[in-house]
Amino acid sequence: KAREFFEQNDFVPSEIQNASKDKLGADESLALAHAARSVFVARGKKFLTFKMNSEAPVDDVLLKLMLGRSGSLRAPKLRRGKTLLVGYNSDAYDALV
Repeated sequence: KAREFFEQNDFVPSEIQNASKDKLGADESLALAHAARSVFVARGKKFLTFKMNSEAPVDDVLLKLMLGRSGSLRAPKLRRGKTLLVGYNSDAYDALV
C-alpha cells in the first residue's frame, strides 16, 4: 500500500528498507521514536499522534503500539525529518507528503 501511495503521489523515498530482512527490535524502535519530534502510529483506519517533547507515552505503551507480534517494528516505517510514521494509513501519509 505504501509503495502504491508513493507512486500515485510522485513521492520518492530517499531510502527503502525491506522490513522482513532489516528487522528493528524494541531498542532500535525506541531510539527512532525518541529521536523524533512527532510519532504517528497507524493501525487500520485509525492513527495516533504523539508529540515526543510534550506528550510522549511511557516506553511500554509506545512499544506495544509500534511493535508487531514478532517483536519487531511494524511496517512500513516512514521517517521524514523529525517525524516518524509506523504502519500504513492513507490520511497520515497525506499529512506527511
